[in-house]
Amino acid sequence: MAYRYLWSPLQLGPVEVRNRIVFSAHLTNYARNGLPTEQHAAYYAARAAGGTGLIITEEHSTHPTDWPYEKLIHGFHREVIPGYRRITDAVHRHRVPIFAQINHNGGQASSMYSRLPVWGPSPVADPLFREVPKAITQAEIDEIIAGYALVAEHCAEGGFDGIELQCSHSSIVRGFLSPATNHRTDDYGGSLENRARLLVEIVAAVRKEIGRGMALGVRICGDELIEHGTTVDDAVRIAEIVEATGHVDYINTSIGVATASLFMIEASMHIPPGYAMFIPSAIRKAVELPVVGVGRFKDPLQAERALSEGHCDLVGVVRGQIADADFVAKARAGSTDETRLCLSCNQECVGRMGLNRWLGCIENPRTGRESEGVGAVKLTTKPKSVMVVGAGPAGLQAAIAARRNGHDVTVYEKEAVAGGQVRLAASVPNRAEFGDMIRNQLTECRRLGVEFEYGVGVWPGLVEEQRPDHVIIATGAEPARPYWVPDDADNVADVRQVLDGSVEPFGDVVVFDEIGFHHATSTAEVLADRGCNVEIITPGMVVGQDLGITLDMENWWIRAGEKGIVQTTDLVPMGMEGHTLNLLHHPTGTNYTRTPDWVVLAVHAHPVEWLYNDLKTAGVSVERVGDCVAPRRAHAAIVEGERAGSSV
Repeated sequence: MAYRYLWSPLQLGPVEVRNRIVFSAHLTNYARNGLPTEQHAAYYAARAAGGTGLIITEEHSTHPTDWPYEKLIHGFHREVIPGYRRITDAVHRHRVPIFAQINHNGGQASSMYSRLPVWGPSPVADPLFREVPKAITQAEIDEIIAGYALVAEHCAEGGFDGIELQCSHSSIVRGFLSPATNHRTDDYGGSLENRARLLVEIVAAVRKEIGRGMALGVRICGDELIEHGTTVDDAVRIAEIVEATGHVDYINTSIGVATASLFMIEASMHIPPGYAMFIPSAIRKAVELPVVGVGRFKDPLQAERALSEGHCDLVGVVRGQIADADFVAKARAGSTDETRLCLSCNQECVGRMGLNRWLGCIENPRTGRESEGVGAVKLTTKPKSVMVVGAGPAGLQAAIAARRNGHDVTVYEKEAVAGGQVRLAASVPNRAEFGDMIRNQLTECRRLGVEFEYGVGVWPGLVEEQRPDHVIIATGAEPARPYWVPDDADNVADVRQVLDGSVEPFGDVVVFDEIGFHHATSTAEVLADRGCNVEIITPGMVVGQDLGITLDMENWWIRAGEKGIVQTTDLVPMGMEGHTLNLLHHPTGTNYTRTPDWVVLAVHAHPVEWLYNDLKTAGVSVERVGDCVAPRRAHAAIVEGERAGSSV
């Protein structure tokens, strides 16, 4: 059998999982007023229907002092139980077990929402929240332990099959375990055994509350990646202590600290898959308990290999199942080519969470809107002929949605291949996975029977000749030169021209970053790799400022330093005279100049809207999607394509 390790069942205490793939805990921002919602139930149910072996929910807060972000489930209120029941009933219909992760974030939190001081083992401020926690007393430790037991009681009443204690990347328990944040001199500080005392006491309290009828797991951090933090050797010893309690049924793993080294927890495509496997591998050698491994698993083959090589007993696949709820079912059916592979772009999952929005997916418009029926088949009784102009992400998604509902769809693309700007973005080293978006869409188009005409530019006469019932325009956007570039400047290029090879800058190159995303930084790396001396200039406070949202900033800084890329902020171009670029330092009003061989522009594009306007004027049934409406990022193209195609 293909993937024979993946499909073998496993016992976690009283709970049997049918396969080894876990939809591990992750934040969703679906809660409202501290309560779980119908969207939670629909979201988890979709992954259960897709065949995952085990679901572990996002964290449930165990105490009123723990409110680090707005849309957190307050598990300490009994009002959560009906919502728990909706979630567990929805998942159990598909014969999949579901565990609840419970947690107190400790000092990795803010008093913004609770108006209470945050609690921690010692008064050590978190580098992100920058709030000094109150070192908790013995009485407050007892209160914390009681809070875990209370939430476990609520979860049991809510129908969950097990409890997972989050003691890994953002937890008061992690704070106690780590010598970086635990400076206590009482029985809860000092030696590792003392630092683990709170964990052991919580384990005992929760097990006493839930009995032996529910599973109990502990998620620990294998390497905090901070100075004086927990190391893998510490994690192995913690796992041995946990196992010795006799109360725990499995151990889950993690890497990094959610605020200090978050970019290694939810790693982007610049970090190789399976990068954290050394942690479960080391722990599994030391304990008999089943161990869960995590770390950017994109496809079933990677998960199977981790199991077959003995690194772990189960594999956490989160973003892979966010992108495709049927990830497991497709693997079991041998249809892995049809899997919508995660891009690890972090734009709509991690990125939306960082902006306090609900979790979605850049390439799956259904994710985060399962309860609304987005992406469902609505087969028409009156099929129409639909012409889609442009085979970028917007056009392809429109074609998929329209064809899924039974319409006859033909996509016209002036280039010889599909992809548009995504294809260019994926041509950059270490960004190739972004191209999976187009691969995934083309695979779905082939499965549905969408027709393609490549190398064909569309004009009103062709539309009149073909006489489609409806036209969807997805012609994208084109480079635009800003006002300060002279018309006769022959040493100025757009980032697209660099990436498609039509222009080859050399020597000293200034890349002007007006967009603040991968456009400038990726192109700068390409140029540096070709031997250019590169300086990125931006009017913003940070080069590539939005890279922080997708957790790409830290590694960009490392690569930029290695390649000698200079980053200069707060400069606004005022004009060019020959090769001289005149710049204004806007905070001080100081003028500067640069005399590069080339200037490369990462600036806002201009929508290609003439075809839409002409067809609209001619009375054709037409709408437009993506950058030809307004140049934005790929998620907007996907959302608009889905909306347009499904409403034909």
